[in-house]
Amino acid sequence: MKPDTDNPEYSVYREEDVESWPDVAPTPSARGVLLLLFIVLVVVSLLAGLVSVASRWKNDVIVRGFVLDGTSLVADNELLLRIIKFKGCNLLELDTAGLKKQVMSIPYIRDAVITRELNGIVRIRVKEREPVALTFIDNKATVIDREGFLLPWRKQVSLKFPKLFTVGGASRLKTAGNGLLQLDSRDTALVLQFLQALSETDYASMLVRELHLEPDNTTWCMAVESPARFIVGNDGNFKEKLKKFEIFWQKVISKKGFAFYDTVDLRFRERIFTRDLVSPGVPQNVSR
Repeated sequence: MKPDTDNPEYSVYREEDVESWPDVAPTPSARGVLLLLFIVLVVVSLLAGLVSVASRWKNDVIVRGFVLDGTSLVADNELLLRIIKFKGCNLLELDTAGLKKQVMSIPYIRDAVITRELNGIVRIRVKEREPVALTFIDNKATVIDREGFLLPWRKQVSLKFPKLFTVGGASRLKTAGNGLLQLDSRDTALVLQFLQALSETDYASMLVRELHLEPDNTTWCMAVESPARFIVGNDGNFKEKLKKFEIFWQKVISKKGFAFYDTVDLRFRERIFTRDLVSPGVPQNVSR
């Protein structure tokens, strides 16, 4: 049914006129604005309350225990005895510097990272020293680590490193800042270079068991079952010298016997000088 266009009670609008009218958003009521403000205030109040509660909770948290990571040469009980006095302290006020000092007082610990966790647990991640050789100081077995520090021997070392190389003649010692004795830096470098070269050999690594440090380029090593001193010097080139040792051992010592020589000098290029154990007269010149 069409509207009566002649009736003044009706208004007639064209479709294109309606589409061109601007959109008018409804104006929010005062009640809606107040409700929105109320919600915002409630959320802010809740957040403030949570922050306050969390802050008070953190201030009340105490150190409940310790978790240790990275220990193998150091027994957990040994470490816990050093730090047990920190248990029960306020977590936020924990003296981490003092705690680390106690941890580092154990000679076999090289470094430590301490982390506080919100549940009252303190995590201690340690880095232990790496033993590379064994020596004797005042007739006491002493471990040499990769940095030349001298560490007291302990059972855990022999279990983890059952075939530690022996170093003799460690006389040039100094006291380091951490209170430990330490080899002279030149001796430390010499030991590490020799051990590296020895590890790369095919045959010598199964025979050579001791290195004796000497001044004046006269450092020497010894092999199993032989009293001979094999002079390798202090000037490096150990890979070449150990190669000569292998050739001399296979071609000469294996034929003449282990107890035939007193000294075998490997320092000279393309030559090996020897001195007889029974008749130490003029050194013999043995070519490669």
